[in-house]
Amino acid sequence: MEVIEEKGRLVDAAGKLARKKKQKTAGYEDSNLTCQQFDSLKMSSGPRVRWKPLGEMIEELRAVKGPEEIEAIRKACQLTCEVLEEVVPFLRPGARESDLAAEVEYRVRLKGGDRTAFDTIVASGPRAALPHAHASEKALNRSELVIFDLGAILAAYASDMTRTFYLGEPPRLVRRIYEAVREAQAQAVEALRAGARAGDVDAAARNALARRGLAKYFTHSTGHGVGLEIHERPRLGKGEKTRLAVGSVVTAEPGVYMEGFGGVRVEDTVLIGPEGPEILTPAPKDRWVLA
Repeated sequence: MEVIEEKGRLVDAAGKLARKKKQKTAGYEDSNLTCQQFDSLKMSSGPRVRWKPLGEMIEELRAVKGPEEIEAIRKACQLTCEVLEEVVPFLRPGARESDLAAEVEYRVRLKGGDRTAFDTIVASGPRAALPHAHASEKALNRSELVIFDLGAILAAYASDMTRTFYLGEPPRLVRRIYEAVREAQAQAVEALRAGARAGDVDAAARNALARRGLAKYFTHSTGHGVGLEIHERPRLGKGEKTRLAVGSVVTAEPGVYMEGFGGVRVEDTVLIGPEGPEILTPAPKDRWVLA
């Protein structure tokens, strides 16, 4: 591999290089290039270079991780578990969602992380019914659910994990929902095996919730790939026909969301290994009641 140091615009340099090497055809990532960048690329390469969109070729290659990538993700997951363990004691009535999210950001960096993998989600009470709620100024109260979704970037690779907590003694309905989501997540993880269809993993989670009469409250896909980006291929959604491969790292994150009441989500980052699934975020799921 030849390394070329370029002090000008990268897109122009790539075009000029293709022209210098008299390249007849060159590929580009059409999902990541703006129209302006593509115009610059064509102008700098000249009319003799034919630019061909690669579609999802790069994404498909990235769907299976190598040993070094897996190790990087494993370390990011370990850091995330440590951060959660340290932040849980701050989950008490009166604490603001935004303060808890800031605590996560601080501790990720304190432990050597590059940054959080996404804006930390802290959603309490009725806001826990919003699957992708941003942390707000709302204060936590007793007798309500709190969804805590966090991740870290370490050495460029991401992690993703969600745990749900309850402040106080949970009523029967809350316990029923939590146990149902735990079961659905366990079924999804068990289905994460090489050769399985991505849609079958999603179906495993939905069927588990359907047996409890809760499937209609599960409003997003069961999971997604994790790597250099927090959302990568494969997508574990309804009807997805992609076959899972050894070396893929994905999330398993079923949830139940009831408007005006709250929600429960349990999520792990999981490695699809030759012998089956390996949970890379083994933070406890049984210590969810914060009395």
